[in-house]
Amino acid sequence: MRRKDARESFMQMLFEMEMQKDYSRDKMDQFLNEHVDEAKTPDYFEMLFKAIDEHLAEIDEKLQKASSNWTLDRFNKVDLAILRLAAAELFYCEQIPDAVSINEAVELAKKYGTDDSARFINGVLGKVYRNDSGL
Repeated sequence: MRRKDARESFMQMLFEMEMQKDYSRDKMDQFLNEHVDEAKTPDYFEMLFKAIDEHLAEIDEKLQKASSNWTLDRFNKVDLAILRLAAAELFYCEQIPDAVSINEAVELAKKYGTDDSARFINGVLGKVYRNDSGL
């Protein structure tokens, strides 16, 4: 499985977890067993799940800060899953270039989101990136 496909599967897992309000390791293992050939992507999934598991509150705080007048509970759930995935890559996956994480998030938004999702996600992630890097 290519990383692009693994990223898409991870976003789908985050969406499912958000809908069920279950971010447990058991939920991830269940998703992987049902939907993903983990043998081809164990390191990537483990790295992202660890980031989400250990830093979800911090990721959400950064997304909230960058989204001006919106609260996370108002976000489209697909957009929220994409933003969390991209933020996890930006802050906790140093081997993935920031521009790649942002671009891939925008592409996921074009595929799965609403007509406004790509622009919204690009704007929020741009602000998150600038806030974190001090630009």
